[in-house]
Amino acid sequence: MTDIQVKICGLTTPGHVAAAAEAGARYVGFVFFPKSPRNVSPETAASLAAEVPLGVAKVALTVNADDALLDAITAQVPLDMLQLHGSESPARVAEVKARYGLPVMKAVGIADASDVAQIDAYAGVADQLLIDAKPPKDADLPGGNGLSFDWRLVARKYWPCPWMLAGGLTPDNVSEAIRLTGARQVDVSSGVESAPGVKDARLMSDFIQAAKGA
Repeated sequence: MTDIQVKICGLTTPGHVAAAAEAGARYVGFVFFPKSPRNVSPETAASLAAEVPLGVAKVALTVNADDALLDAITAQVPLDMLQLHGSESPARVAEVKARYGLPVMKAVGIADASDVAQIDAYAGVADQLLIDAKPPKDADLPGGNGLSFDWRLVARKYWPCPWMLAGGLTPDNVSEAIRLTGARQVDVSSGVESAPGVKDARLMSDFIQAAKGA
C-alpha cells in the first residue's frame, strides 16, 4: 500500500464524517457555497468539525468569499486549512493567508495545456494546490461536477508546494489517475456519492483502498 493522502470533500452529516475518517481519509472538506448540494452553514460545519478525529485535517471550501464570510467561518469552525475554489488571484491568496494565519489551498481548473501555466502563478504563494477539471462555462459549480481532464497534462509535474489531484475521480479510475500523474494526494466529492450531496460509506472506503493500492 502506498502513502497516498485522500481528501473527501463536501461532507454534510456526522455519519459521513465518521465513515470518511474510518475509511482512512487524511482530509475532510466542508463546502460553503450556497449553489452546491453539499453546502453547509458555519453552525453545521462547527458541529461536524467536532466529530473529526485528531490527525484528520478539516478544510473549508469557499468560492470567491469576502472577508465577512471568511470571518464568520473561521470564528465558528475549528479549521486546519482554507480552500479557495473560485477565481481568487495570487494576491488574494496571500491576503487570506496573512489575515487568517491558516494554510491555504488554491484550486486551479485545467481544461487544456494553456491552463497549466497558471499553476505556477499560485505555486509560490499557496501552501497547497488542488489541480481540478475546469468547469464548463455555464456550470453553477466550480467543482464537484464529476468531470475529469487529460491527466497527462500534469503528469510528473513538480511545483514548490504539495499538490492534490481532483476532478471526476472515482473508485474505478483513481488508481489509473495516480499512476499517470504521480499525484501523492487525491480529492473526491461526487465520485463517492449515491446522489448529489449524499456520500456513500462503501464508495468512500472503496475509493481510499483503490488510491492507497495504486
